[in-house]
Amino acid sequence: MAGVAVIIPTLNEAEAIGAVIAELPKDVVNEIIVADSGSTDGTQEAASLAGARVLDVRERGYGRACAAAAAAASPECDIIVFMDGDGADRADLIGQLIAPLRAGTHDFVIASRVKELRERGSMSAHQVFAGHALGFAIGYLTGVHYTDMCAYRAIRRAALERLAMREMTYGWNIEMQFKVARLGMSVLELPLPYRCRAGGAPKVAGSLRGTVRASWRILAAFTRLAFTGGA
Repeated sequence: MAGVAVIIPTLNEAEAIGAVIAELPKDVVNEIIVADSGSTDGTQEAASLAGARVLDVRERGYGRACAAAAAAASPECDIIVFMDGDGADRADLIGQLIAPLRAGTHDFVIASRVKELRERGSMSAHQVFAGHALGFAIGYLTGVHYTDMCAYRAIRRAALERLAMREMTYGWNIEMQFKVARLGMSVLELPLPYRCRAGGAPKVAGSLRGTVRASWRILAAFTRLAFTGGA
């Protein structure tokens, strides 16, 4: 059976990270890597105590942390799962996320935070709108329609290597979704429950500055991919 590595990029998530790691079913997950971008609140220590391997990524960048951890994952892990460390993603449901990969029916599975399954207040209106708008735009260019840009996702390791990811900040997620669609990989959006964050300050939706900065990176990544065909 394919091994599973779970990658959790963090920045000051000490309040939630221990519970996130504890919620991951150990009979499903082979390796947990917390890629930390310079936390100052004890996130690295909390993650290590909870049983994760901690990767100290000195230079900040969401995509940079994801890429570094993916490269460091054990060779026995053929499935790579990405998730947030704030407790919003349902770590206990990871088996549902990876099942289509293990069954050989899909290359990429992404959680969809549909209205019926997400907690009230867990997503802002502009997050919901952005997910639909960018999903429609990707669909227009590639034929694969997404409804969300959820960070909770699973991909075959071989597929991830084919993507040759370039975006080292918040454009990482949309680059992945665009490229798997452009390359004709089999994609599945899986509706899963989504909670309000368990602790820590949100990095994107929690402030105007964070929202603007992330939005700029995401739009810049989409523009590049749209004009280069995914290069």
